[in-house]
Parts: sequence; C-alpha cells; structure tokens
Amino acid sequence: MSAANDLLSNYQHVVDDLTLVMGSKGIFDVEVDGDMLYSKQGTGRHANPGEILELFQDRYGAGVERYGA
Repeated sequence: MSAANDLLSNYQHVVDDLTLVMGSKGIFDVEVDGDMLYSKQGTGRHANPGEILELFQDRYGAGVERYGA
C-alpha cells in the first residue's frame, strides 16, 4: 500500500502504530497511533497520491523531521 509505504519510509521513527482498515463496500481507513488520519467513508473518495502523507504532516507538524534526514 502506497499510504503505508509513504508514512513508514518517511516517519517510521515517530509512528508507533499504523493501522490500515479495509473492508466491504470500499472501506479504507488509515489510523496512526490510534488517531483516524483518513477515512474513505468520511470523504466519499479514495485518497489522492501523497494525500495521506500531507494529512500526517498537517496533523503532526511540518517540523517533524523525515527519517534519515
């Protein structure tokens, strides 16, 4: 999954728990450390490329250094 790869390759040092929830009727949720970061059901659409990473940066701050930076 691109969303998981984006988050873990950039922020594995700050993410303790990443959960991807997929199910019937197109359910796709992304939770980081117990916080809902993205819900397809809530938005009514699939995430755009890079959108999950942007949402993480918006929520946790652009000042969080990327892994290996």
